[in-house]
Amino acid sequence: MPAAYAASKENTRGRRYPEAMPSMRSEFQRDRDRVIHSSAFRRLEYKTQVFVNHEGDMFRTRLTHSLEVSQIGRTIARALELDEDLTEAICLAHDLGHTPFGHAGQEILNECMKDFGGFEHNMQSLRVVDLLEEKYAAFPGLNLCFETREGILKHCSRINAALLGDLGARFLNGTQPGLEAQVANIADEIAYNNHDVDDGLRSGLIAVEQLRQCRLFRMHHDAIVRQWPGLASRRLTHEVIRGMINNLVMDLISASRGKIEVHAPRTIADVRNAGESLVVFSPDMADMQLELKRFLRVNLYHHEYVTNMTRKAVVIIRSLFTAYCVAPEQIPEGYRGQDAERDQEYGRDVLQRRIADYIAGMTDRFAIAEYERLFGAQDGHARFFDARVNHL
Repeated sequence: MPAAYAASKENTRGRRYPEAMPSMRSEFQRDRDRVIHSSAFRRLEYKTQVFVNHEGDMFRTRLTHSLEVSQIGRTIARALELDEDLTEAICLAHDLGHTPFGHAGQEILNECMKDFGGFEHNMQSLRVVDLLEEKYAAFPGLNLCFETREGILKHCSRINAALLGDLGARFLNGTQPGLEAQVANIADEIAYNNHDVDDGLRSGLIAVEQLRQCRLFRMHHDAIVRQWPGLASRRLTHEVIRGMINNLVMDLISASRGKIEVHAPRTIADVRNAGESLVVFSPDMADMQLELKRFLRVNLYHHEYVTNMTRKAVVIIRSLFTAYCVAPEQIPEGYRGQDAERDQEYGRDVLQRRIADYIAGMTDRFAIAEYERLFGAQDGHARFFDARVNHL
């Protein structure tokens, strides 16, 4: 049974379009199910986490990442007596608006849209569930509960927050989201840091001895080596990562319980007005997690192999955006048509926003195929994105 300060059907702020309550599910179970059945969720299977999708079946995608986040999130939510279904719904939906080619795709699409309102992947995830999914006769989007939508919107500029009414208010007045949203946010960080370690080691771009610079990795690595001398490298890596995730989750649960006890929230309103996040690591664990995050940024995300892929992704996204602006007939009719609710806030910039919607929804391989179709590239996907080639 969730605690009084958790989100529940009794304290939900409801949906944008009223619906009859589900008979066999909770409101938040319905949200989770709608996310799983969405087109945007299925496309996550072919979107980059770190490595471009065609590079190998063993690397994480946005889909596998989202599933891993949801499992970590549910564990934490259960321990903190929160609503597990809401936590899972947020975790599964948090990357729905991500572009192809990971953060590089987002950054270049934001650059392309700088004169047309910019591009934020959290805002795009919200746009997907509020407007772009087309499944229901009675409303656009998925018509998710307020609490799910606020969890999806992890970050937001003040300019965009001002356009979102109650949903954006916390970015302007400094209040907090519900605890389920706070859990999903940190579960995301735990998942991508540790699983990027796994993918980085598997790819050979980073090495165990490099990672031993990081206290969290070194602590678990050395303990496993002492316990299981001679253990094969893949099993060693798995045991180390498993230990790090467990350590992070248990520390988070313990520190968060302490923080909740200090603030003693009685309602979800008390959580929102606490003045700080109540889902936290201990100071020492926060330092170790940050050290690992910084290591990955320098040694994996900025590795020459990854940055070479990034340069090619930039060319593809920029070229597609420019081509569609010049010849919008190249995009599907559904993205060219008029939809008053979808377009009302963009004025003369409607076409560019529709193009951004179309590009953001692409998978890695579809974006590459579109580039080849429009610009006559003859190389196959793997050759085209071979990181040993420095220039297109």
